[in-house]
Amino acid sequence: MCGRFAMDKETDELIAEFVGEHGLANLENWRPTYNIRPTDPVPVVIESARDGEVTRRLESARWSLVPSFSKELKTKYPTFNARAEEAASKASFAPSVRSRRAIIPATGYYEWQTIGKTKTPYFIRLPGDIMGLAGLYSWWADPALARDDPERWHLTATILTSDAVHTLEHIHDRNPVPLPRELWDHWLDPTVVGDQALLDEAVRAAVTVASSLEFYEVGPVVDEGPHLIEPR
Repeated sequence: MCGRFAMDKETDELIAEFVGEHGLANLENWRPTYNIRPTDPVPVVIESARDGEVTRRLESARWSLVPSFSKELKTKYPTFNARAEEAASKASFAPSVRSRRAIIPATGYYEWQTIGKTKTPYFIRLPGDIMGLAGLYSWWADPALARDDPERWHLTATILTSDAVHTLEHIHDRNPVPLPRELWDHWLDPTVVGDQALLDEAVRAAVTVASSLEFYEVGPVVDEGPHLIEPR
């Protein structure tokens, strides 16, 4: 699973990396952070198609996907992760698999190795590069607010996970799906109808990236700041 991660890039860096000069960005309140928790705001890269034109955007989303049919913003079950092997058949995630796929930028993520009653935190990252994690997004409308209320719509997102690659399975049995750069365009393309085959393709392609991740023990992940990702 992926329950905490870090994103230490400034807005301008994220724009240059993920959308370029022709994309759009709406990250007014973004600040680099080293301890992102479920339901916190996260940068997401998405594409939308209108009148035959596809636009790439960098937006702020709530990390925990809320399906459009939900009556509340808070879901009954955790939705900050979605299992890649079953997301296409789950009512909460299937519509997003079809046409609302996202990339979630990450400097790295935390995972806890459990041995007996001892839990040891590790920071896992791609050496010298930023990760683009495969994700899904959904727009949720608050039924309690008027249709013209600007606070009515909430962009929400989840990170896909898969069985851990062999180099990480001693830490945890799941890992997020880090997409190789050559798959970013195809993954985001809203004109590509997503299904289980697309998810399987993403997982297979991610193995090379996931197998290249480095990991090291860190201190307790309890506050905020760059010291959280320093080796212990």
